[in-house]
Amino acid sequence: MTRYSKTPEAIAALSPDEYHVTQRSGTERPGTGKHLNNKQPGIYVDIVSGEPLFASTHKYESGCGWPSFTKPIVHEHVEEIEDRTLGMIRTEVRSKHGDSHLGHVFPDGPREHGGLRYCINSASLRFIHRDEMEAEGYGDYLIHVEDI
Repeated sequence: MTRYSKTPEAIAALSPDEYHVTQRSGTERPGTGKHLNNKQPGIYVDIVSGEPLFASTHKYESGCGWPSFTKPIVHEHVEEIEDRTLGMIRTEVRSKHGDSHLGHVFPDGPREHGGLRYCINSASLRFIHRDEMEAEGYGDYLIHVEDI
């Protein structure tokens, strides 16, 4: 069983934007994230710990300006925490093992897929293409990714 964790080396390797988002609960500007328009098959993992978070199969265009997913690939890797910042009540999404701020989840997603919209910062994610998943140790998650 793979163990995922937050290490000083992983934190040191983050860009200033990745650090701001994951470690300081920041938000990238809408429409600017590198994964927003990615349509390739694969999975998205926590940029800090490497834990699998979302699959391309569950990604959709919500129009919100950030990558959106209908559900996590492994629910146990995603923690949902009440967020009362900015004068509103929202649900923050964090990675369990990396403790990275990922974004927020909202109840306005596609009803036919459970009704949730995981609105996630690209800066918190690393994308692994389907063709590279086996080599990078994520072969067990290929069943969650659509065929090419």
